[in-house]
Amino acid sequence: MTTPRPAHHSDGSGPVPPPGCPAHGAGTEGLQRLYGPEAEGDAQALYEVLRQKYGSVAPVLLHGDLPAWLVLGHRENLEVMRNPSRFSRDSRNWRMFREGRVTADSPLRPMIEWQPICVFADGADHVRLRGAVTDSLARFDRRGIRRYVVRYTNQLIDAFAATGEADLISQYAEKLPMLVMTQLLGMPEGYGPRLVDAAQDLMRGSETAMTSNEFVVETLRTLAERKRSEPGHDFASWLIGHESNLTENEVMEHLRLVLVAANETTVNLIGNTLRMVLTDRRFRLNLTGGQMTLPDALEQVLWDAPPLSAIPGRWAIGDTELGGRRIAAGDMLLLGLAAGNADPEIRPDLSAPVHGNRSHLAFSSGPHECPGREIGRAIADTGIDTLLARLRDLRLAVHEGELQTHPAWLSERLDSLPVQFKPEQGRAAAPPRLGAAPPAAAGRTPAPQETRPARTPWWRSLFRTRS
Repeated sequence: MTTPRPAHHSDGSGPVPPPGCPAHGAGTEGLQRLYGPEAEGDAQALYEVLRQKYGSVAPVLLHGDLPAWLVLGHRENLEVMRNPSRFSRDSRNWRMFREGRVTADSPLRPMIEWQPICVFADGADHVRLRGAVTDSLARFDRRGIRRYVVRYTNQLIDAFAATGEADLISQYAEKLPMLVMTQLLGMPEGYGPRLVDAAQDLMRGSETAMTSNEFVVETLRTLAERKRSEPGHDFASWLIGHESNLTENEVMEHLRLVLVAANETTVNLIGNTLRMVLTDRRFRLNLTGGQMTLPDALEQVLWDAPPLSAIPGRWAIGDTELGGRRIAAGDMLLLGLAAGNADPEIRPDLSAPVHGNRSHLAFSSGPHECPGREIGRAIADTGIDTLLARLRDLRLAVHEGELQTHPAWLSERLDSLPVQFKPEQGRAAAPPRLGAAPPAAAGRTPAPQETRPARTPWWRSLFRTRS
């Protein structure tokens, strides 16, 4: 279900990367850049080259040729994630900030610069801030979330169901999570399209990342101001009213965190899962033959193609050692989620299924494990299930080799997923227009039963797709 692993040699020798290979994107002192077209061309291949050369922890360069460590080993990633006493989440510890080497317009700043949020906090501050987020997210009823997903999935499909063709990335995967999240946060749906573009720009770390960040911040600041005077049954209102007494800035920054992180990761999870369904015969047969449920399929994708390939970061509190490398106080460590998931120490055979195994790194681990992981799973699971139930005889419209991805230093987004299917003729009743959202599922009040497509019919059509 993944590409074969390159040959490894304990002495660091091995095949020389061909011209154009990511490994040729070296910067100062011969260290590998993790940005630019060469480095972003094939991230997984680059990780394997670095693993072969350095082992489980590799020295790399980030934007502006700033030094960092990329953690490649599964065990080493967990060691960093689970030891806040050695590896802090407070980016103010980074030597590059202290030495003034991070320029004002650096694309690293929106993702790395310290903010008053749980992601950059340790100890008691982290407990207080994260508690506000997790308690507020826990107030959503999973069935209520699924109602949103089913409704918006059907509305998105209605726009192309009669044509018999669609791009499941631009017309579906890139829109669904933001539509759901705007409702969960209590935002008007009209914000969705621009927020999608801004969130993508932030994750790419492009030259306009700072401008995109400003748009997201201002949008959420306006939302928070409105919810203080007009609270509702939504995440923003619950965050504002939480007993942790978050400041205005803390509320706004946590809204930004949840919106951007949830959208990017869920878009990628949906796209990567649909791609595997349509292109990987073994994956498809395991799913259709009953050896793997759709939730199992999502976990397999979280192993093989995690939504984020890497996340920044941790900062060494003092001089320490990791994976045989001497890490100096103030050094940054970049968590290599995709590389750790493919670590030969835990997965010597990448083609072996990992059904029911949730020990992947896709949602991180330790005190900073993703608090919204179950919401992301619910959106992806329900959205894919509903879409596959609606689109009969679904098949890829191009050869698998023509599919392209848009790589970035933190993620790899599938550009498009063109498909063909049997056109849908005349639905009995059109669903409500976009904007006529169901009431938010507050507390644990049971939601009225939503009519959902059966889980079994859609898979039969997969036997007629191209292998």
